[in-house]
Amino acid sequence: MANMANMANSALAVLETALRERKLDRTLTTALPPLARTDPAAFIPFDHAAIDGLLGGMPRGQLSEIAGAPSSGRTTLLLQLIGAATRRGEIAALIDTCDRLDVAAASAAGIDFDRLLWIRGESFDSRSLSASPAERIVDRAVKALNLVLQAGGFALVAIDLADVPPRVLKGLPFTTWLRVQRIVEGSDTACLLVGPEPLARSANGLTVLCAGQTTWSASMHTRRLTGLDTRVRVVSPRRRVDGETRVEAIAEYDTPRH
Repeated sequence: MANMANMANSALAVLETALRERKLDRTLTTALPPLARTDPAAFIPFDHAAIDGLLGGMPRGQLSEIAGAPSSGRTTLLLQLIGAATRRGEIAALIDTCDRLDVAAASAAGIDFDRLLWIRGESFDSRSLSASPAERIVDRAVKALNLVLQAGGFALVAIDLADVPPRVLKGLPFTTWLRVQRIVEGSDTACLLVGPEPLARSANGLTVLCAGQTTWSASMHTRRLTGLDTRVRVVSPRRRVDGETRVEAIAEYDTPRH
């Protein structure tokens, strides 16, 4: 019996060593104590006083998410974050799964397009898209996300899944996001998911929940963003952040009517 116990202990030690070498000892569900990261350089700020005062910015080396219904302000926050990063001279990447990026909105957010890698997906009507083509489109977007993260050198890498049908997102294997976290962990890159509802985050990542509305005025050829009244709630048990703030219009801009 003693020999069997020794063999079991030796096997466990070998397994734990292998997991540490492959960085698999820290997963999305790890119970390790919170990490004390107070260095401002460990975060990418939004350059918006209300939001940065609440969460400090998106943590580097972590998988975070922005979630909310259409017109809740989720895309505006995404563009604000990309704009803030590129204005500081950092490089960002956006995997635009459904080809929804509004260039006018991105420009109004101050995005430096010379410092943005824009990977365009396929435009479609999500109301009529069947599951099979949607799964193919999302699979391509996730592969692009992994390739960009593996390439390195980006301060922020975001994947916009906001217009993907929830049934397709729920069908993704959970290991999808475990692999993403393994790539980004320990790097200077903040990885961000944008979707209709919370999907995944790493242990030290953030979930930013948007609930609000945007208002527009319309003319014959353009629409003008006239207001953004969004309540932003941040949830991150590991950092003990659980608060809410209100965000009003960050910028006004025109966008073509379709």
